[in-house]
Amino acid sequence: MLDFSLYRHAWISAPHFDRQLTDNECNELLKKGGWMVRNTFDFDQKEESDFWYVIKDSFDGMNELSSNERNKVRRALSRFEYRMIDKQVIENQGFAIIEKVYDAYEKQDRVMNRLVFSRLLASWQVENHEFWGTFDKCDGRLVGFAVIRLYGNACFYNLVTVLPEYKHNTSYPYYGFFFTLNEFYLGGKKFKYVTDGSRSVTEHSNIQPFLIQNFKFRKAYCKLKIHYKWWFGIVVRMLFPFRNIFPNRSVKALLKMHEIALRF
Repeated sequence: MLDFSLYRHAWISAPHFDRQLTDNECNELLKKGGWMVRNTFDFDQKEESDFWYVIKDSFDGMNELSSNERNKVRRALSRFEYRMIDKQVIENQGFAIIEKVYDAYEKQDRVMNRLVFSRLLASWQVENHEFWGTFDKCDGRLVGFAVIRLYGNACFYNLVTVLPEYKHNTSYPYYGFFFTLNEFYLGGKKFKYVTDGSRSVTEHSNIQPFLIQNFKFRKAYCKLKIHYKWWFGIVVRMLFPFRNIFPNRSVKALLKMHEIALRF
């Protein structure tokens, strides 16, 4: 099923997947691996709901930005070069960057080590992913990268990351990075939309509020259903009554997702 991909033991549908899967279809996916199927559908419905994707479906260059944001984008473009790269560049240099990014998260709910990074690399297939690098013009070194998952005439900004040290100066690398990506995929390729992903339940990053506030992203509401492998479903339902007191953040996030899905 081409509109589903396996990520962290979960089969995840493309944002614009248009229907609810049958139990048999979910079970066929789970035979290939994974512990659960996260099926979103009725993408960008008119009614507000408890689940959504953060998307952008228009681009008007610098005109859509405030004067303050335009200055930050220009400053970033003068300091950094953003360009498409081969996956091998990330294989060789990406771990040193992403390890520091994970260490800097305020909420330490995710693990990043060589094994996890290798699994991520294996999941980024070159036939449906594109890779970008951020290069400091001062010394030419790679200081950030992006992994873009392609869905026909749409794409998912799977990972956009820059060394934490650049977040605390006045070079504004993320402003230049997102402006460049939006310009390329929406302005150049005329994609129907780009997305930074679905509603965050871990809240380990403030990137989605940043995109909504500064780059005119918006919430595209949808429905959510989750189908579990039989034994994993038992575990989730056993732990669910303790969702508000469970100490492990990853498990707490899973139970929060389960709670949201029950509303549909």
